[in-house]
Amino acid sequence: MIKSMTGFGRYETVTDEYKISVEMKAVNHRYLDLSVKMPKKFNFFEAGIRNLLKNYIQRGKVDVFISYEDYTENKLCLKYNSALAAEYMDYFAKMEAEFGIQNDIKVSALAKCPEVLTMDEVPEDEDQMWKLLSETIEEAAKRFVETRITEGETLKNDLLKKLGLMNDLLNFIEGRSPRILMEYRAKLEDKVKELLAGASIDEGRIATEVTIFADKICVDEETVRLRSHIDNTRTELEAGGSVGRKLDFIAQEMNREANTILSKANDLEISDKAITLKTEIEKVREQIQNIE
Repeated sequence: MIKSMTGFGRYETVTDEYKISVEMKAVNHRYLDLSVKMPKKFNFFEAGIRNLLKNYIQRGKVDVFISYEDYTENKLCLKYNSALAAEYMDYFAKMEAEFGIQNDIKVSALAKCPEVLTMDEVPEDEDQMWKLLSETIEEAAKRFVETRITEGETLKNDLLKKLGLMNDLLNFIEGRSPRILMEYRAKLEDKVKELLAGASIDEGRIATEVTIFADKICVDEETVRLRSHIDNTRTELEAGGSVGRKLDFIAQEMNREANTILSKANDLEISDKAITLKTEIEKVREQIQNIE
């Protein structure tokens, strides 16, 4: 299947404790350019997030927005530093002996000493948090890919129509070319007859001039190559996958052949069709820029 490079996907996971929302949107880009905006607490997971998204996206400038809400009150725990408390008590004993004063320290006073008792947040379960986050990202990515596939199918159908029109234009050019030679020969013979005023015509000379003219305007090689490029493009579109770069290269080759056909055109009707052909190729190139 063909995927567009533009897309949008959103998903959120809600539990009794958290809400994680992931939103993704993308526009055209030659390569994969991922921009991830998220809360600082998720920075540890950035490498994992990028690796996960690469399973779903090959090209495009993709902006990923991750938001997080914590429904729980701050989870705090009390920590007791026994080593530090013992060190305080040692110093109190030294002060008692050194200054001859009573050591009347009580537990309540010791507990007020700096860093003996501290309040810390209960650490998050990183494995559980990554499970919730990665599942949310994957669901958003799947919806993102679905929109790309839908738009890609529309692009594919439009491109196939344009390729059909290009084939029709080539059919006209190939059918018209032999008649141009016949018309040129007839005009040449009439001109020679007029100049010779009834004298015999050198058929060999006429044939030589027609051959030279035919060589100048011959576009057989160009039309064959261009038709081959059209067939290759159709094949790639039907095969699907990440074919944007390859199709872009083929479109450049198409344009080169169309330019040559136009430069060789010595007939108004062929010139007109060649210009239309170039216009359609340019439209194809623009559409291909949207394919992943």
